Amino acid sequence: MTRQSGPLARPFNPGEGSAGVKITPSARVLRMLGEIEFDEWQCVAELVDNSFDDFSEIVRSGLDWPDGYKVSVSLPSSANGELVIADTGRGMTYERLERAVRAGWSGNDMHDKLGLFGMGFNVATARLGRRTRVLTTRPGDSEWIGVEIDLDHIQDDFEATDITEPKSDPAQHGTRIVVDRLNRTRAEWLRRNGQALRNVLGSVYSWILDARGFELYVGGTRVKPVRHCRWGDDRFVLYNGKERIPAYIKIDEELQDGVACSDCGQWQLTHDDVCADCGSEKLTVRKRRIWGWLGIQRYLHKTNYGIDFLRNGRKILRWDRQLFTWNNPDGVPGNEDPEYPVELAHQGGRIIGEIHLDHVPVTYQKDAFEYADRSWRSAVELLRGVAPLQPKRAEALGYPENVTPLALLFKGYRRNDAGLRCLVPGDGRKPIHDETRRWGNEFHKGTPDFQTDERWWQAILEHEESKNKGKQIKTTASVPNQPDEQAVMDALGVPADAPASGSTQPTGPEVGGGDTTTRPNEAKGKSETRSERLARYENASTRHSYLSRPFGHPDLGYLNVETRLLKSGEPLLDDSGQAVPVLLDQRAGNELTAFVDADHEVFQRFGADYADLLLVELAPLLKVRARSQWGPSQLVAGIRAQSLKESALDGTTVGAEARDLLNEIRSRMVAELNRSGEYREVFGHLSEEERTAVEESLIASGRVGQVGRLDRDAGFISYLPALTLVRLVEVMPETFLDRRVFRGPYADVKSPSARSLSLARVTGYLADVATIGTFAGEATALQLQRARLSITLLADELAGEE
Repeated sequence: MTRQSGPLARPFNPGEGSAGVKITPSARVLRMLGEIEFDEWQCVAELVDNSFDDFSEIVRSGLDWPDGYKVSVSLPSSANGELVIADTGRGMTYERLERAVRAGWSGNDMHDKLGLFGMGFNVATARLGRRTRVLTTRPGDSEWIGVEIDLDHIQDDFEATDITEPKSDPAQHGTRIVVDRLNRTRAEWLRRNGQALRNVLGSVYSWILDARGFELYVGGTRVKPVRHCRWGDDRFVLYNGKERIPAYIKIDEELQDGVACSDCGQWQLTHDDVCADCGSEKLTVRKRRIWGWLGIQRYLHKTNYGIDFLRNGRKILRWDRQLFTWNNPDGVPGNEDPEYPVELAHQGGRIIGEIHLDHVPVTYQKDAFEYADRSWRSAVELLRGVAPLQPKRAEALGYPENVTPLALLFKGYRRNDAGLRCLVPGDGRKPIHDETRRWGNEFHKGTPDFQTDERWWQAILEHEESKNKGKQIKTTASVPNQPDEQAVMDALGVPADAPASGSTQPTGPEVGGGDTTTRPNEAKGKSETRSERLARYENASTRHSYLSRPFGHPDLGYLNVETRLLKSGEPLLDDSGQAVPVLLDQRAGNELTAFVDADHEVFQRFGADYADLLLVELAPLLKVRARSQWGPSQLVAGIRAQSLKESALDGTTVGAEARDLLNEIRSRMVAELNRSGEYREVFGHLSEEERTAVEESLIASGRVGQVGRLDRDAGFISYLPALTLVRLVEVMPETFLDRRVFRGPYADVKSPSARSLSLARVTGYLADVATIGTFAGEATALQLQRARLSITLLADELAGEE
């Protein structure tokens, strides 16, 4: 038996004639484990798993544990340093330590553990470094006991070295793993990427850190759980104006109990006395449950959307999107295109969730589930069903309505139009996706003002008010500093039980507007001071989320502006008593409040943009502060370019928005024509040139097999030139209007002129969108403005997805 001695390690003999710890298989195989592909964070997580398993056992036992549940990861300070993982757990006996480091050993209860495979410890440590020391102690033990695994010296007798350390306090307890002689590449990554490691571990263990309160420190800094920025439990949309679809759906489904093997972990298909896989008699009846939630993120993101799947509290899959793709259960190929996101796919998606599948087996790397296992397939069927998510596609294929939780969210939130209808913030004209993503970053930073969904919700209400500013939306005196949410909803036809947020703050009597109303101080013979007037404006206004941000330019400096919309019915007066559309109130330092009179005629009659006049007011102030020689137009142009980048009329962006909407329309046309069987009639309207274009597009996309059977279904619609769609709607309006693809009425309209008007509304917008989707690169700014407006109006013309 090999021994090691020194000030912190001396020979340890747990019993007479005892040998060193056996770590089968052979030393050569053990060294080869370091070649198995594990990322650096996975290696660390394998070691953290064991500590969290111990903590979970303490919690389940009900044992009082006053020292808390803490795991500390100390990173190497150089390539020659060491990685240390220490916990405040119970510690281990010698026998348990021997099993824990033995390659191929699994715990007695694989189904409640994060550390599912004993092999994981050996793979992780061998990949990190050449030598690993494990030291452990329990309360009351006289010393730390441990083992040293040195891959450079261990022989095929399979024996590692027993080691011990003295204890300064008999009450000490826990386990410490020290890895040194580190792989230089991995040591360098760990040394340089402490924050990245905290971020990924904060995501992987977010539920454990949040729900169980376990503590994890990396490099002396506490790891914070990475939470989802989702809409609140009470938010919803009204689908087709009547069906309420929540933005948060709780999942909790108890499945029939199953029989599992405690040795190999396999679930049994039959109720025999021994395991069908390993022959073990350790079979136990275990509960099976699918639980968690599905919901909607407050912003769209290109990569950070999808469903997290967890096992025993650890995330196995993060931002997983495989449930967004329908795979034909009959094995017919060609159905593997993702169903979500469809609209504005270049902006990303927003369906998210956390689903716990503690009973579903995972791969040894813990980065995937065993997808062939029937328990995984059962979970998929429960969450998304076997039918397509797209309602009309499912109907065309003969499936009944898909009413699973994911299909419900897909139905209500597949579109990303600004406003209450889709629960998307906007600026009165279009969605503000870039801005809401910035707010999402603030949420993840922990900025207090962004933790609830209030900022997003207020931006939706402001969008609706701006969009419908022709309607008389009253502001009640009881809520002078909040938007009158119910009035907004009433104007939009939304029921009175729609979610409203913000506290009600009682105020004094309503103060009127104009010269005919007596101000409070005027009644006492005292004129109103500037401070009092500004305070009154603040109480009678609401924050404009989109225009509340830093404004400026690198050459001019920046001002932190809070923009507030005044909707009290009285004019906004400057210090000389003149009515102005925008009034600035400079606060301390770079802080500034901008009041905007939403009822001013420049906005109501001439359609001016709030942002344009705000920039006009801010420009001279920034010019003076920077002592700039810029002219007025240069100032406004420069500030807008830097501070309102998302408002730029970019042909690439507008063209992509147009093509996304066209793809949505094509998809609806295909589903409708397959349902009605009218695709042959539509195909007959195609010219020879258009049929040639379809064939060329099919060949270019690799679908050569479909070229000879174009008239067998409506799939050819997906390959038609965009402008051909306009002509088809014009020649066959009864096929596409009347809430079939577009909601405009046609067949039941008696007047020929009214029927032509209903058709022209759709084809006019569609022609604009088709043109910009095809020729966006050559479009002028005015054409892009028109196209963006047509995109919004055409989206409103789409029929509901009932």
